[in-house]
Amino acid sequence: MGTGQANVKACNRQLSGLIEQGKAKPSWIVSHELPLDQAPDGYQHFDQRDNGWTKVLLHPDGG
Repeated sequence: MGTGQANVKACNRQLSGLIEQGKAKPSWIVSHELPLDQAPDGYQHFDQRDNGWTKVLLHPDGG
């Protein structure tokens, strides 16, 4: 087993290209979208690995 950092810049360039071409849709992993004032509750669900809480997007404007 080895450890180290991923080449994030290279991965980001490749991934953004795939997204732009419509070949990758990362939004499928987002399970919840919450206003910022609900962040503590959302983090608790995510941290406890509650069923269905995979990725949370927080909206600062409440939207």
